[in-house]
Amino acid sequence: MRLLHSMLRVGNLDESIAFYTDILGMKLLRQSDNQEYKYTLAFIGYGDESDNTVIELTYNWGKTDYDHGDAFGHLAIGVDDIYAVCDTIKAKGGDVYREPGPVKGGKTIIAFVRDPSGYAIELIQEKSLL
Repeated sequence: MRLLHSMLRVGNLDESIAFYTDILGMKLLRQSDNQEYKYTLAFIGYGDESDNTVIELTYNWGKTDYDHGDAFGHLAIGVDDIYAVCDTIKAKGGDVYREPGPVKGGKTIIAFVRDPSGYAIELIQEKSLL
């Protein structure tokens, strides 16, 4: 068994695809419209679905806002240079709402960004920067 994808409902599909591809460096892997039930699915990720877990962006036509509730936490992405990644995200207009720094009570360096639909994404420093 393996984890295939996580699904996020988004209010503006084009804006969300641009964020994940242009700002976070993912690729649009496939996209399809369902005319009968009025929704579009877009699958994005860092590699092919056959070998990687990806994100399914679901756009229900005409719905622009969702209540995220209090159960969902965040997605997490490992990065090689968290400071450079955050600088790039900010330069491209992304929302870095928690600057890089140690996690409370630990040494792991993390940061948080928000996608266009308001979902939290944790960036985690994977390698030592020394």
